[in-house]
Amino acid sequence: MRCPFCKEDDSRVVDSRAADDGLAIRRRRECAQCGRRFTTAESSILLIAKRSGALETFNRQKVVNGVRKACQGRPVSDDDLARLAQQVEDTLRAAGASEVPTQEVGLAILGPLRELDEVAYLRFASVYRSFDTLEDFEAEIALLRAEGEPLGQEPSSTSRNQQ
Repeated sequence: MRCPFCKEDDSRVVDSRAADDGLAIRRRRECAQCGRRFTTAESSILLIAKRSGALETFNRQKVVNGVRKACQGRPVSDDDLARLAQQVEDTLRAAGASEVPTQEVGLAILGPLRELDEVAYLRFASVYRSFDTLEDFEAEIALLRAEGEPLGQEPSSTSRNQQ
């Protein structure tokens, strides 16, 4: 690591600590040339493999921007979107791969978005899964309703009206 003061390449690590909930390491270093101390932060990079074959680093803001369009006009706050983006990143990092295809990013978005707002989920899923017909929407809505009801029970008129 290059010293920010004298530009010497040789430094030694004096102290290391986990930072950012374990996603990064904070290191305190001392320059071998001038003796001054400085702090560095190391974090792993999560790469997204685009369909074109290009790689780019994961960006939470891109997740927020994409989901924000689906949430337009819905009671979803910026804090909700930030939490969703964090959940998506945590899910992708938990998989343990350093390179993730865009398809997996979309799948990681669907679960938390469904819990956040079902209408926004349907909007996002319709674009992400390329719904072509009204039947595609109906099938997804039927799946949402089926998973929302306890097994073996008919939906009541009250719960139907709430959905």
